[in-house]
Amino acid sequence: MRVLTLLLFACCTLAAAGSEEERAVLAAVQQVFSGMAAHDAAMIKGAMTPDAKLIGARTGRPAATVSRDDFAASIAANKSQLLERIWNPQVLMRGNIAMVWAEYDFHANGTFNHCGVDSFLMLKTEEGWKATAISYTSETEGCKPGPLGPPK
Repeated sequence: MRVLTLLLFACCTLAAAGSEEERAVLAAVQQVFSGMAAHDAAMIKGAMTPDAKLIGARTGRPAATVSRDDFAASIAANKSQLLERIWNPQVLMRGNIAMVWAEYDFHANGTFNHCGVDSFLMLKTEEGWKATAISYTSETEGCKPGPLGPPK
């Protein structure tokens, strides 16, 4: 059921995107989230450049930076059911670079955990679009219900 929900979300998100290139950028972003839900380190790493970084900006704490490999390993080892969902992504593109900005919510074991904004810096490589950096806020207060409703 969770996989079906992710596939439906990916379908709807991609259908809302404009150009074929925008859809390809969003597919790479969705690959990160699908890899998280599947606890699949290879899937996560496949959506990112080898030197990619993730930068978490949590309220009241210094920003934390982790490498792609450390992030993928931590997700693979996590035993919780993970679901991160974005909506209304804004895609800016020029040549072989793109940026995706979207609000998100994050659920662990079917329970809301936090919300925020994801910012993906993307690069078109010979293998396709890859994330070079992912920055995100992590907010536990003031989160408005997302338009996607509760997880199914």
